[in-house]
Amino acid sequence: MRVLTALVVLLTAALPAAASDGIYSYVEKDGTIVYTNVPPGGARKARKLSGTFTPAPARSAPVRGRSRTPAELDPHITTAALRYRIPPALVRAIMHTESNFNPNALSHKGASGLMQLMPGTASDMYVKDIFDSKENIEGGVRYLRVLANMFDGDMVKMVAAYNAGPDAVKKYGGQVPPYAETQGYVRKVLQLYQHYKERERLAQAEASSREPTPENDDAHEGDKAAGPR
Repeated sequence: MRVLTALVVLLTAALPAAASDGIYSYVEKDGTIVYTNVPPGGARKARKLSGTFTPAPARSAPVRGRSRTPAELDPHITTAALRYRIPPALVRAIMHTESNFNPNALSHKGASGLMQLMPGTASDMYVKDIFDSKENIEGGVRYLRVLANMFDGDMVKMVAAYNAGPDAVKKYGGQVPPYAETQGYVRKVLQLYQHYKERERLAQAEASSREPTPENDDAHEGDKAAGPR
């Protein structure tokens, strides 16, 4: 059964400690994946996420095989970004920082693939083949959607949590944790985000310039109507 048909994230901002000790996931009958910080009742078979919400290790990913260009990965990035409503430029910025677009990147702590998913995170995001580019991107962007819902779409908090873990961001009152690595990581990702946003803008402007204007269309039709002279 395919379980990647949809994603629902149910996270409540203010809950008693007992109700917010962890994040749980389960799959509805229609294949919808549900993530919630409230332990599901009834007959639902839920599992508590094991690896997703712990601080990530340092991102030192040795190269195994060649890196790909962003253009080669665009179909997977665009599809996942659209599905989970995450800016494609942010996905590219994180991927650039994490793995430099190398699908075989592997850190000494076990973070793997393009967006450097830890094994527990990959499992929690239903990634079966962590070195499959499409699956890895799908899982990484799905995780960004979880973080976006958790932090009300605050990009700085999302990026900090992707690196240091959501618990670390919460520990410091929703601020970027005072870790040199995380602070440098956030700065780099946000700079790259602006870079990729600008590239998107230029690409859109170039595409628009190639589109025929209504005036040109009318003139072309007039030429055809006049016929040969």
